[in-house]
Amino acid sequence: LQQVFQHRHTLDQALEGNRDFSALAQRDRAFVRMLVTTVIRRLGQIDDIIRRSLARPDQPLNPPLLEYVLRLGVAQALFMNVPDHATVNTSVLLVESEGHGRIKGFVNALMRRITSEGKEWTTRQDVARLNTPEWLLKIWINDFGLKNAIDIALANLQEAPLDISLKSPETIESLAEALDAEILPTGSLRLMESRLVQDLPGFQDGAWWVQDAAAAIPVKLLGNRVAGQTVVDLCAAPGGKTAQLASLGAHVISVDRSAKRLQRLQDNMKRLRLDDRVRVEVADAAVWKSRDKVPFILLDAPCSATGTVRRNPDVIWMKSPADVNSLVDLQARLLENAIAMLAPGGTLIYCTCSLQKDEGEFQIERILETHPKMSREPVHVHELGGLSEIITPRGDIRILPSHLSSLGGMDGFFVSRLRKA
Repeated sequence: LQQVFQHRHTLDQALEGNRDFSALAQRDRAFVRMLVTTVIRRLGQIDDIIRRSLARPDQPLNPPLLEYVLRLGVAQALFMNVPDHATVNTSVLLVESEGHGRIKGFVNALMRRITSEGKEWTTRQDVARLNTPEWLLKIWINDFGLKNAIDIALANLQEAPLDISLKSPETIESLAEALDAEILPTGSLRLMESRLVQDLPGFQDGAWWVQDAAAAIPVKLLGNRVAGQTVVDLCAAPGGKTAQLASLGAHVISVDRSAKRLQRLQDNMKRLRLDDRVRVEVADAAVWKSRDKVPFILLDAPCSATGTVRRNPDVIWMKSPADVNSLVDLQARLLENAIAMLAPGGTLIYCTCSLQKDEGEFQIERILETHPKMSREPVHVHELGGLSEIITPRGDIRILPSHLSSLGGMDGFFVSRLRKA
């Protein structure tokens, strides 16, 4: 937690870089990940509970470590059903083991009060507001209205299910049965229970890869048009969309500025036995140029990733309005470069996993105003298995985490399909 909040590391970086965490048994690693994720996901509520438990709510917690110990304690007591006595005892042992034994009585009393009264306090909390940075909630209200903004914030508190994309769609029935998975309207498979990916049927054979159902939609909008064609996948890593394109028979040029992430992409392509259809280019996608004009470009632009909070709850606490503004500028440069490379009659798919219209709808409106040769190719409901609620009146796709809620929701996403005259 200190790595995330004080050193601004992502949660994945903090966990992957911690040897003590790596040395734990699998079950303990799962518990630690769930515990830390719960603290980050419910941060606003947890800090509000801690303030309520203090005699002077405005008093700073000293030493700073105490704040993290209490956050871990509240998460276990109120949101993870850990027995009260274990939660209190663990919190006391933590401060003691870190050399702060003088405050263990204080921690004991505070945690006892929280385990006694905290559940009732949670019933009076404004959950959506507390767990979302104020500046971001205001943008969502402005972009989607109050009800949708609240629905987004509440959906973000849910753990995301595991979705997979298939190398061969004709295997969907047999794989659904083998994996005990649900077939989604868009053609992805969804596993409702968390399991070790590497041990699942079909993984070692390269029959599928992990990819949220929303992230799988942009490539579907190219249909069967890409077989035998060159497709440039800009900002391609970690490679889910590259895999989709290659499995459709496309010759894919995958461009990304991170050599490390592209290596992961290549490893995945080898497992899927699709590497013969993929060429990687380590380059800045905002300036990289193909030798010839290309008929298809997929641009999954870097963004604030606020649509992925269910999987990455640290995202919203790591970003600021200034970060979003700089990303909007980068997206605009990427779009300009993509359009310059696109052949006449070619198709450009632009997408982001952001929930802000500045990074989605408004980018496309600007392109259509400044590039007379570019036009929108509206998405039709039959392309999405009947999922009409995610198609905007103008023919783009806008997915909110609250969509498909009866089946476990989806990542937030924006997708637009453009054609060049």
